[in-house]
Amino acid sequence: MAIFNFSVGRSLRDLPGRGAATYEQHGDKAGLLVTDELEKAIEDCKRRVVEVSKQCRAANCKFRDPEFDIENHRSLCLNTLTGSQIDTPADIQRITQIFDNPRFFADGEHASSGDIVQGRLGDCWFLASLITCSTMPGLVERFCVARDELVGVYGFIFFHDNAWETVVVDDLLYTEMPRYEQLDPEDRRKLFFNNKSAYNKSRKSGKSLFFARSGEQGESWVPLVEKAYAKLHGDYKSLEGGYTREGVEDLTGGVSVYLSIKDILDVDRFWNEEFLFAAKDRVFSSSLNIEFANEKNDFDTESGLVSNHAYAILRAIEIKGKRFVVLRNPWGETEWKGAWSDGSKEWTKEWVEVLPELKHVFGNDGQFVMEYKDWLENFDYVERTLILDSSWVMSSQWLNVNTRPLYSAWSYGDVSFTFNVKEATDAIIVLAELDSRYFTDLKGPISWSFDFMLFKKGELEPVGKSSEAWPLARSTSLETKLLAGDYVVHVS
Repeated sequence: MAIFNFSVGRSLRDLPGRGAATYEQHGDKAGLLVTDELEKAIEDCKRRVVEVSKQCRAANCKFRDPEFDIENHRSLCLNTLTGSQIDTPADIQRITQIFDNPRFFADGEHASSGDIVQGRLGDCWFLASLITCSTMPGLVERFCVARDELVGVYGFIFFHDNAWETVVVDDLLYTEMPRYEQLDPEDRRKLFFNNKSAYNKSRKSGKSLFFARSGEQGESWVPLVEKAYAKLHGDYKSLEGGYTREGVEDLTGGVSVYLSIKDILDVDRFWNEEFLFAAKDRVFSSSLNIEFANEKNDFDTESGLVSNHAYAILRAIEIKGKRFVVLRNPWGETEWKGAWSDGSKEWTKEWVEVLPELKHVFGNDGQFVMEYKDWLENFDYVERTLILDSSWVMSSQWLNVNTRPLYSAWSYGDVSFTFNVKEATDAIIVLAELDSRYFTDLKGPISWSFDFMLFKKGELEPVGKSSEAWPLARSTSLETKLLAGDYVVHVS
């Protein structure tokens, strides 16, 4: 099985009125086995963590990341160069100051989908991607590579711009509660009876974290992965707004599609061929896009659903002739209020007995159950990412595409390239642009979107067409079967 991953690059200097810039071709990356490259990244990450650990232990000091020092370079680590800014967190503490008995994973070695709670950053899309990844045993542990918790150094890997990249961070985190000395004297007296010890005790909790946290007391992996992902993109603010599929791709190297639910031709086929494989070789999330007719137009008080918000799909299961979907809101609260919601009339004694099979427990924790037909009716979009195993081989190439003048029409054939397949294979062709999340304000007035058609060389009938490129989508792809031969990709 093969992945042909073509990444499109455009220099930030290549804007209307400027000369075309030359983009460096990364030909040395072509033909690498995904697993080989992954193992190299894992070894590099482990090596860097060990080096930091040795240096810090020799110097008798905790690790402070000079590349992403959230205390001394607070503004740079929090905000982008322009636009609105994040509210300033009250304090900065190390993991050991936040928890009495910190643990990276609460149960010792494994992540759980119930661990994740969104903080004061609009990155529900990324947290939903963490939730979906945690439904597959051992997947989160693959990108949380190495750590020395005593020193406070943690190493992660992300699949960024078509290559695995190591990110190392320290354990300093932003928190909500100020130091006792910063409190108004009257508040000290009224709220804490001038008891500094009692106040400091209340600060030692994951609930004091400014950004994402775990639902398990003392667990640290969630805020640290979020911090590493923020460092990868330059700052926390750059993580506001996005698509869950892009987060899953960055965490796993998988390949995604984005579907309008109303465009699904056969919902029974989608259930059998897609949903029943959730958390096996693919992960899903869904969202709705509607302005509700109430004072809070992004939240429906009747259904309990939130618009323009990512929901992770944990599992799909058929029990006693009914099809159920189990979802989770990254907020860690605010759930579906319709049929099969926690405590609803549908949960008769007979059906309560199947809760263990659904792996669901009643409670305001953000997790809820819907029937498949209700999910189809209430959600608008579904994102699916294939998680690729070692049987897939990746061949990749960077392409330089110069922009036309504004208002020029594009058509298939303006940009094209060829590749060869030596034997029949399942294949995925991906066309992606560079991740510009950190550079959004510098991109200029041009937004890339693209589709492509695949032809076998010399034939007029296309083999297939890419999935529709939605506005602001980072990539588009085609999953197909190929025979041996030469192929031409025509991009539009």
